[in-house]
Amino acid sequence: MSKPPPFYVRFWGVRGSIPSPGRKTQKFGGNTPTVEIRCGERVIVFDAGTGLRALGENLALEGVREVDLFFSHTHLDHITGLPFCSLFFREDVRARVWAGNLLPGHRIESVLRSLMTTPLFPVPLDIFKAKMTYHDFQAGTTLTPARGVTIRTAALNHPGGCTGYRVEFRGKSICYVTDTEHRPGAPDQAVLELVSGADIVIYDATYLDEEFERYVGWGHSTWQEGVRVCRQARAKKLVLFHHAPDRTDAELDRMAVKLKRAQRGAVIAREGMRLSP
Repeated sequence: MSKPPPFYVRFWGVRGSIPSPGRKTQKFGGNTPTVEIRCGERVIVFDAGTGLRALGENLALEGVREVDLFFSHTHLDHITGLPFCSLFFREDVRARVWAGNLLPGHRIESVLRSLMTTPLFPVPLDIFKAKMTYHDFQAGTTLTPARGVTIRTAALNHPGGCTGYRVEFRGKSICYVTDTEHRPGAPDQAVLELVSGADIVIYDATYLDEEFERYVGWGHSTWQEGVRVCRQARAKKLVLFHHAPDRTDAELDRMAVKLKRAQRGAVIAREGMRLSP
């Protein structure tokens, strides 16, 4: 009997705002957001933080020739790894790049061209040899990037806009909900609908409830809100993500103890972690 096609998520960068390497962050990792989801042979990547460099090398070694890259949004911590993705320097690679938060004022190709231009960067976007195509959509759209793969999207509450994603494959689902700010006592209905009954929910846990008031307007949430959302949406597994740059391994370990008491099966994302629904 043949094995079912794989469906899993792997974390290559879990830190928010700015890379945070060092002794105090080496357990969970200091790279900024990059998440890989495999739907059978299909490779789907969410965000191009500094974790994309290592992921690109790994995909090139595997001989991957086709990839979809979805951006939640284009703040620096989510795009700065793009120029260093070795996979995009291969002529035999086809890459589709997607964004749902930029229309009508901007387009993803022009934003990335701005990133890779003098005086910010020494070589232009056209240095990539892969067959790159760029696709803008409105958050709320349902996408089918490959046969058997459905991606539902929703607008998130973040300065400049942001997109949350729900990947569905073979009756299972993985949600990517980062860079979203909740309102205390008023759960975000768009988020609840997106993650309803999901098998895995990757959720922005930059802050703690007790410090949240100091950062209202910055566009992020808390691990406690992640618990509340997953309980209300009857989602199965919560994964805390987008750790604050100054959140040490010791602090995340203490958070894990509280999380275990609050939500059965919930975990804190770390670089290299792989989870299947």
